[in-house]
Order: sequence, then structure tokens, then C-alpha cells
Amino acid sequence: MPKTVVVLPTYNEAKTLPLMVDALFDLKVDNLNILVVDDNSPDGTGQIADDLSMKHPGRINVLHRTQKAGLGPAYIAGFKKALELGADYIVQMDCDFSHQPKYIPDLLAGLQTHDLVLGSRYVRGGSVDETWSLYRKALSGFANRVYIPIVLGFPVVDATGGYRAWKRETLIGLDLDRVRANGYVFQVELAYIAYRLGFKIKEVPIYFPDRKLGQSKMDVKIQREAALRVWEIRSNHRDLTPQMRRTAAYS
Repeated sequence: MPKTVVVLPTYNEAKTLPLMVDALFDLKVDNLNILVVDDNSPDGTGQIADDLSMKHPGRINVLHRTQKAGLGPAYIAGFKKALELGADYIVQMDCDFSHQPKYIPDLLAGLQTHDLVLGSRYVRGGSVDETWSLYRKALSGFANRVYIPIVLGFPVVDATGGYRAWKRETLIGLDLDRVRANGYVFQVELAYIAYRLGFKIKEVPIYFPDRKLGQSKMDVKIQREAALRVWEIRSNHRDLTPQMRRTAAYS
């Protein structure tokens, strides 16, 4: 049966990681595995991940990184490790429960007909936390539903979201070494590269709550930066074609 690997980047997620692991395994998804990518968290998240790996032998792997280098490099390292582990499907998500595990079956179902499935706050049926300020809703909604689709010319209405499921062949085909961005604009770049390379993309609706434990790492400044750097992403990748997909696995 296909092997699914959930890639969880962590930084100071000591409280949420054990809860997330339990929630993921409670889904009863066949052959689901977890890869924790920890950026040397000072709160001991890395050690907790190691303990969980021993508790669930063969189902949890831990990739320790020596410094906090940002979300993009953490995901790139995690994706390559997941492919090395033989993943057929790779799910990327945050560990803070703003990405609710219950949507994983929907994401995986979408991979039966598509190459990349996005958990979308802005497709019909999706929504964000009702406590978001009007300004935050307007900024995020405009960036994703209007600004980014117009600038990049692609039919995705939640390009900054980080809750996604990938086929193995899609991540290989992207050539992850093409990716230059860091932070949350990294998500936009990945989706745009996939689109330019001709991969089939589907969005499924999710509800996006604010995290209940710990401190959010997203703020308005980061959202604004993501919107401003869209032009750079377009310039870097607008000439990609499906014939430029990578075919060789990462060594």
C-alpha cells in the first residue's frame, strides 16, 4: 500500500508535538508515518521527538537541524528525507493545530486525480478563524484571491497556505534545488513552480483556526513580504515548461 509521510517542521513545539502525533495516528490512515524536522528547538522539542520515535518504532523519524534557518530550508530538507524514506505521498503541515489533522484524508483523496492538493482557506467552503481582525482577513484574502493569482496568472486562491499533499513524482519533478525563497513566500514559489511545470493542482476547503497552544510565527509583516516578493517568483520561474521537470531522484 502507498506510504504516506507527514512532514512536521518544529521550533519550540514541545507542548504540541505529542498531541499532534496522537492526533495523526488516531486518523487510522493506512501506512501513515511522521517525519519531524526540528531546528534545534531550545525548549527540548528535538528530544521529545526522539522519545516519540522510540515509542513508535518505524513510524516516526526525526531530522535534527543544527540551527533555525527558516521554514523553506526546513521543508526542503524534510521533503528530500521523506523521498529517501520511500514516501509515495508527502503531507506538509504545521505542528500547532492551525492545520487540523482531520483534513488529511481529503488531501490524500485528491491525490488520486491530481499531483498536488492544497488545503485552502479561500476556496468555496473554506474559512479562517473568526477572531481574525478585519484588516488581517482583508490583507490575506486580497493577497491570495486577487493579487497573487493576477500577478502569477495561475488558478490558485490560497498560495500562501502551508497545508498540502504531494505525490512523490511531483516533488521530484519540481527539482527542489530550484526553490530560492524562505519564510511563507516559499509556499507561493512551490505552488507556482508546480503550476508552470504542468502538474495538476486541486484545492480542498479547510477551516483555519488560530493556534491554541504556543505562539504564532505568522504576522502581518510576513504576509506583506510574501505579497511583495511575488514578482520575483514570477521572474525566476515564468519560463518553466513541463519538459523541464526533473526525472532523477535526489541522491
